Amino acid sequence: MSKSLSTRHSRYIGAMAVPVHALLATVLALLTAVAQATVGLTEIEGIAPDGPVTIFFPSKSETQQVHRSSIQMDVAWNGAPVRGNGRLIVISHGSPASPWVYADLARALVEAGFVVAFPEHLADNYKNDSEPGIPSWKRRPLEVSRAIDVIGRDARFGSLLSLDKVGMYGMSAGGHTALTLAGGRWSPAQLLRHCESHIAEDFHACVGPSIRLTGGFIDSLKTRIALGMIRGKLSDEAWYSHTDPRISAIVAGVPFAADFEMESFAAIRVPLGIVTARADRWLIPKFHSDKVLLACPTCIRVADLENGGHGALLSPLLPNRSGPIADLIDDPSGFDRARVVPDLNGKIASFFQKHLPLPR
Repeated sequence: MSKSLSTRHSRYIGAMAVPVHALLATVLALLTAVAQATVGLTEIEGIAPDGPVTIFFPSKSETQQVHRSSIQMDVAWNGAPVRGNGRLIVISHGSPASPWVYADLARALVEAGFVVAFPEHLADNYKNDSEPGIPSWKRRPLEVSRAIDVIGRDARFGSLLSLDKVGMYGMSAGGHTALTLAGGRWSPAQLLRHCESHIAEDFHACVGPSIRLTGGFIDSLKTRIALGMIRGKLSDEAWYSHTDPRISAIVAGVPFAADFEMESFAAIRVPLGIVTARADRWLIPKFHSDKVLLACPTCIRVADLENGGHGALLSPLLPNRSGPIADLIDDPSGFDRARVVPDLNGKIASFFQKHLPLPR
């Protein structure tokens, strides 16, 4: 981190001069293998001081019902991996989330042939949420890089993957990680400037979910107190960045983006897709995802969820939700989760299939 993809005559493709019929045979074999595979699940130890890395992968083992955090999944726990398409996608979870609320996306990616890995972000996860925000944002990109390292060294997965081109997805705070790894740079003081100008409009991004503006007479007091506290925490003018040359395609879902220097997105080096949600009340699109799209001429809007809230990208949602976070991630009235979410996951998988070519 600095503060800073016959005819009678063979046709050939690329520098390796691969005949079309041979390429097609390879692709067909891959598709057959993936179609017959199950979804495996395992956990490997991270590189100290990192937490564990959770991995979903194509497997040849039978599935069973596995429960994690009140979520039930049909997976092959510690199953035998099989080669899929040879590519890895790392997912950076939101704050303070778990891999389990991205299980449907992970399954869609595995069914497309990918291995999917979730680093557990230190002190900003469902087990320990003691250091969200700025401290976590500084660590997260490096935790993603080390997750790639540890998977490459693992005896079960290292030989099945080509890590020269890795995909990366992040949502919410994980979207912040994605934007950083895409080449964006951010500053705590930039967030302070945003909050001083827009705290009433973007209150939850500046303050968090636990306090709300209700339209009552004490809202002005809440904003003054919040700004006083923010000024004490966000005085750091340094710019933070971290990229990894192995990461070659990125999707940021409803990312936290108000603290980024938007000019840093003008010439990013990798394909960057953005998922937006019009009914997101936690990270208002015009201050976050839409702002990145306006600043980034090469960015692609993977999906725009017209009636999606902040939690539209989480699937499955945890049952028995309550409290302010539940209010911000629950689906708005009329949101068709059964239709929208599978379609969204398919679009994300298609993005990575397009931008992560099969290993030679």
